[in-house]
Amino acid sequence: MSKSAVETFSGTEELVRAAAARFVTEVVEAQRLRGSASVVLTGGGTGIGLLEWVRKAPGDIDWANLDVFWGDERFLPVGDPERNEVQARQALLDHVPVDPARVHPAEPSSGDYPDPLEAAGEYSATVHAYLAEHGAFDLHLLGMGGEGHINSLFPHTDATREEHELVVAETNSPKPPAVRVTLTLPAIRKSRHVVLVVSGEAKAAAVAAALNGASPLDIPAAGAIGSESTTWLLDESAAADLPH
Repeated sequence: MSKSAVETFSGTEELVRAAAARFVTEVVEAQRLRGSASVVLTGGGTGIGLLEWVRKAPGDIDWANLDVFWGDERFLPVGDPERNEVQARQALLDHVPVDPARVHPAEPSSGDYPDPLEAAGEYSATVHAYLAEHGAFDLHLLGMGGEGHINSLFPHTDATREEHELVVAETNSPKPPAVRVTLTLPAIRKSRHVVLVVSGEAKAAAVAAALNGASPLDIPAAGAIGSESTTWLLDESAAADLPH
């Protein structure tokens, strides 16, 4: 049975450090149990901040036996500083001995698949191949927007309504850039452990709605559920609307 938990921290720095520690714990445990591990990264300030902390305190992670994916990617040219991949490489991946063949970014707009639908199809094939062999992602990290979006799954969009495909293109994102490639809720649910890392008072209402049973169409974060555990890591501001 999947377990759920909420943990609250006094400030953003404490939150990010705790998220980094959770990253290390889950990866090391997965490698102990299965010999390798996989993590799905998220962008944003907290998502990149936790990677910087992992770089400082990597624990016993076996970097050669780690597969790295992204929950979503901005469909921009290779090397664009707004791409989540570029930011993650700068924060962590360029500084640790990961196997380049086990780092799986979505295609850039300047790559072999210049159409976002084709790029989504290519990433879907990569995700399906991994899951066919390994069964699930070990850890899926998520940030959340003030309206409750996760990855590039925004309220009342076709991407959020998707019930079967694991990867889709979002071509009209309400948050720029408009074109993105994103894992869907079905893909998130193929993760053993889902960890949402959320900070800021502007997100408090969406946090409370998600934890109080909102529809994922209204608050996409409400649909982020791990097969073994789902953990919300919050700072006090993001937890402000929860009962004490």
